Amino acid sequence: MAHTAHAESQLSDPELDRLYADFDHAHLNPLWTQLDSLMPGTPSPRAVPFVWKWSTLYPLAQRAGDLVPVGRGGERRAIALANPGLGGAPYLTPTLWAAIQYLGPKETAPEHRHSQNAFRFVVEGDGVWTVVNGDPVAMRRGDLLLTPGWAFHGHHNETDQPMAWLDGLDIPLVHYTDTGFFEFGADGVTDESTPDISRSERLWAHPGLRPLVGLDTRTSSPMAAYRWEHTDAALREQLALEDEGFSATTEPGHAAVRYTNPTTGGDVLPTIRAEFHRLRAGASTRARRDVGSAAYQVFDGSGEFHLGDTTYSVGKGDLIVVPSWVEWSIHADDELDLFTFSDAPVVERLGFHRTITRQGA
Repeated sequence: MAHTAHAESQLSDPELDRLYADFDHAHLNPLWTQLDSLMPGTPSPRAVPFVWKWSTLYPLAQRAGDLVPVGRGGERRAIALANPGLGGAPYLTPTLWAAIQYLGPKETAPEHRHSQNAFRFVVEGDGVWTVVNGDPVAMRRGDLLLTPGWAFHGHHNETDQPMAWLDGLDIPLVHYTDTGFFEFGADGVTDESTPDISRSERLWAHPGLRPLVGLDTRTSSPMAAYRWEHTDAALREQLALEDEGFSATTEPGHAAVRYTNPTTGGDVLPTIRAEFHRLRAGASTRARRDVGSAAYQVFDGSGEFHLGDTTYSVGKGDLIVVPSWVEWSIHADDELDLFTFSDAPVVERLGFHRTITRQGA
């Protein structure tokens, strides 16, 4: 590089201009003019911290329900969260996509499949079944539902009430890597039954027990649903053990669980990590920075997110995005329940993960 800089200093301006013009003509780009932007000293995300309020999201979804049909063409009445720092792209972060999906009374969203991995998290309501590869899965408040990549899936609402939920996918990552495929399925759903428990749960949802018919390791979890009653019980017991003097929580008053793939013990999807956190009233997390991006949805309670230099008050249903390497922390006003998802499996598998926690914060 020193030799290049010396040679450049010997050139007159017209010669240098001609060199750069020839670079352009040959579809070349010199590193020395872009090093700061290509290799910054620390991550410099274009995505910005932001909070979408449920009080804004849900009424807009309702209006879309009155005006926009569900069916072939648009496929889903899903409203993507567009990070203000990403130039209007319908992305939460450069790796994550999130949307509010709204299904009206007695509506059916037809089946399709795609390369992108997906989940659904229900902050309120019930009465919708998502049918994943022919397996009807009830969607209820607090449930995490999975749709691994290339699984056929559709949704049907059996009630006289609408329902909305959070969709999360790895659309930006798949789009950037040019790896996406899409295929239409049935015009409706392949199974319109409404069982309380899906077939995948009947086979896999027994703590510590793995069926011998499923010994192959799977990149995505074979469980279609992670039920709220189990999540709630696990968090409650962590805090109870803390009260009894055992070190059972990640920080004082902060219980947390990770949803896992029973065939590997790893993340539920190859590109998305999902967790649930509960903070006691008055509890706070330490300030930290992480490589990789994450999002939180408030399931219940209220509190504050400190993102960089800004503090946001949050309540039920609000969605919060934490871009890579932004300093963040959480404070609970009352007991605060948070669902969170991130691109951590990708970041960790590539060896890019780094975390700094501010001690004493």
